[in-house]
Amino acid sequence: MINRLKQLLLLISFAGLLHACSEDMPDIVLDERLNANVELAKDVSILYSDSAQLRVIAGGPVVLYHLDLRERKQEFVEGVTIDFFGPDQKPSSKLTAKYGIRMEGKGQIIVRDSVVWQSVAGERLETEELIWDEKQQRVFTNKFVVLRRPDEIIKGHGFEANQDFSDAKIKAVEGQIKVDELSKELE
Repeated sequence: MINRLKQLLLLISFAGLLHACSEDMPDIVLDERLNANVELAKDVSILYSDSAQLRVIAGGPVVLYHLDLRERKQEFVEGVTIDFFGPDQKPSSKLTAKYGIRMEGKGQIIVRDSVVWQSVAGERLETEELIWDEKQQRVFTNKFVVLRRPDEIIKGHGFEANQDFSDAKIKAVEGQIKVDELSKELE
């Protein structure tokens, strides 16, 4: 009987201890975004080269590396900057957006939200989404675009160009085009 009484007192003491500790302990809230298959990196730059020549640098302040083998991707959650370089290794243009994701298996970078591409020649493309296909070395979108040049503004739905933004085509074009240049071409 004394052993049972000791066990009961020990159990009550242990329960009291647990209760006292639980009131003193702060609440622990686990972030549901934590995932063992995701790595976080800060101030990242990814370099792309071809034949030992730098072609592109993509980077951002925070990048999530999704390590799922079925669909590996890098997610630029706090913005992305992509610098394009010409054959002379000098910058030819810069692309910025508030969000980007690189789909490793597809070989594509998709940028969204306030996308702006600016060339050193003074051209500026604005859209809400732009896709860079690394394998085909093409840039495209089906979204609304505005292309600003020093002497004209062209608007349209859809855009396609080489990755250096040469040979650009805007689909469903609308806008103002300088007539002097057109008149010379018609003569």
